[in-house]
Amino acid sequence: MKKSRIVLTAIALASMISAKAKIVLPDLVSDNMVLQQQTEARLWGKATPKSTVEVRCSWTNRIFRTTALQDSTWLLTVATPKASFTPQTIVITEKGDKEANSVKLGNILIGEVWYAGGQSNMEMPLSGFRNCPVGNASQEIATAGEWAGKIRMATVPKTGATTPQEWVSGCRWQVPSPATAKSMSATAWFYAQMMERVLQVPVGILTVAWGGSSVEGWTPRQILETYKDIDIPKELKRGWNGKWWEYYTPLIMYNGMLHPVRHYTIRGFIWYQGESNVGKSTYYDRMKTMIKVFRDEFGGSPASLPFYLSEIAPWAGYGPYDSAPLLRDAQHRIGRDVENAGCICINDLVEPFEARQIHPHEKRQVGYRLAYMALNNTYGLKDINTDYPTYDHSTVSNDTVRIFFKHADNGFSRMDDIRGFEIAGDDGKFYPAQAMIKENDLSIYVIAKEVAAPKKVQYGYRAFMPGNIRSTYGLPVVPFRADIGNYQRSLKAGSN
Repeated sequence: MKKSRIVLTAIALASMISAKAKIVLPDLVSDNMVLQQQTEARLWGKATPKSTVEVRCSWTNRIFRTTALQDSTWLLTVATPKASFTPQTIVITEKGDKEANSVKLGNILIGEVWYAGGQSNMEMPLSGFRNCPVGNASQEIATAGEWAGKIRMATVPKTGATTPQEWVSGCRWQVPSPATAKSMSATAWFYAQMMERVLQVPVGILTVAWGGSSVEGWTPRQILETYKDIDIPKELKRGWNGKWWEYYTPLIMYNGMLHPVRHYTIRGFIWYQGESNVGKSTYYDRMKTMIKVFRDEFGGSPASLPFYLSEIAPWAGYGPYDSAPLLRDAQHRIGRDVENAGCICINDLVEPFEARQIHPHEKRQVGYRLAYMALNNTYGLKDINTDYPTYDHSTVSNDTVRIFFKHADNGFSRMDDIRGFEIAGDDGKFYPAQAMIKENDLSIYVIAKEVAAPKKVQYGYRAFMPGNIRSTYGLPVVPFRADIGNYQRSLKAGSN
């Protein structure tokens, strides 16, 4: 993002706003949008100061009114009906002393609206990134038009700012087609598909993501100033290849991308991020703080705005082998500890050949699993299973460890060729372990010839160690590390 683009955008907006007797709307309030059903949905814009702004919606005879403030801004709410695939219209009119003018918005759907945020995991479009494809991309793009009357997506472009912005340009709502779908978030696309199929209502996705961004990038200045390890002026000046406007910079995503869209009424958040926070012990606390910021920005409580996140996928480039596992642990702890939140596991969705590809090709199941969690927890569809098998406790007999799990009441997806388990003795050195399941037994037995007296056990607990065992519902075992004999996962391993 160039500074010149930011400046020109600001000048253009200022010119529009200065025009008298004219309704000006943010890009996000546009044709093709989806409004959250059965709520008070916010609309906002600019108009002549002190003028009356009237909003007429095709689904009701009621007229919604407000008065533009001295700085020309206005905001009001409109009561929305039950979800419908019938396109609606909204007419926004400014009534001044001498004349009235209107803006008409069309092809609007009423349904469920979700915010999809994070870094490149969520940003990654159906067309993929360099050397990182999305599975079955051509088919999804070619058939995207089938969803034109069901799914709409708005994508906020990467826009940084050092102070909170009121508007952001370039995020008009798009109708799926081969031309538009290729640039839509793949994870959000599959999430929307599953949500629409199950709920049978229109689904709108607001994608707000910047590749490589950290939690600190989505956090406001007043909170960052309390973090002793962050010097904001220094961070803004130090640069990357001589540029300061880069993905790792604190606060600029909050200012330029999150804050400007805060008025749009949503049902909840899905989040896919974490790589840039690997190796930082601050992630757990700062992520919890960020979730509160997000909810506050959108004017909701924990009860009204669920937050569902995905753990980061295995990747060989994370450095020390336990840095990424510890962050995944923190993500699952957040899913447990934060009210109305949850975390999905995706350890099994990576192929061995993707060790050096930070973006695995499997995005469909990531989106689906996030949808399953939302459908179960937010929409009350409890028959949709979202319980991932998690470590409970273990025992040892001679050289064999027996591991017991929660949420594996019907056993596992395989009994042979189970990979990813390791055990260690007194020296703390882990060795690959042979794992087996006995018939009619719901526990897993592991053994390693190098370890005569096992003291610790772990599963998938490395930067890159894809899992291959799931519950009978197809949900993977959550990676863990634990001391044998402990009946509760250690703080390091987290608890789910």
